[in-house]
Amino acid sequence: MDETYPFTSLPVLETARMRLEPLGPAHFDDVWTALHEPETLRLTGTHETFSEDRIRAWLRDLPGTPHRADWAIVEAHTEEYLGEVVLNDLDAHNSKMGFRIALAGPAAFGRGYGTEAARAVVDHGFDRIGLHRIELEVYAFNRRARRSYEKVGFVEEGRMRDALLWEGEWADAILMSVLSSDPRPR
Repeated sequence: MDETYPFTSLPVLETARMRLEPLGPAHFDDVWTALHEPETLRLTGTHETFSEDRIRAWLRDLPGTPHRADWAIVEAHTEEYLGEVVLNDLDAHNSKMGFRIALAGPAAFGRGYGTEAARAVVDHGFDRIGLHRIELEVYAFNRRARRSYEKVGFVEEGRMRDALLWEGEWADAILMSVLSSDPRPR
């Protein structure tokens, strides 16, 4: 694994339909809107309410944050903000990172954007950063995301029972990972 990877100056990643650009202050309006999208909050299990100042400070400080990589997902032709995709919690000793993605709302759901962005970031993690393992948690009720992750090569490893309480109902979290030695479906 390349321990000198420059997390503080991320490259732009391009796919057939999208541009993944370093997430930062220029994305405040879109991030702020997404943080008020009820379905996105449910799918990510986000209970917290954020202040504008906190989000502005977080976006301002992101570009200088070591051990994580945050990209805004932008539709290439329309420049529409579609969400964010992240590699976080670098464990350099074990060549692994966590993965998360949050699409900005129902207009971005079901169109393959999440799969395309995840594939680009997983490829980047293995081919450029030199990771061996990328792992995530997804709530059991989010079948669309689970199918998307499987298309990228993630496999289910386990289950955390009753990991999320949402509107009075408990939901399990599914643990998934992909290894650099696993086949990468296309």
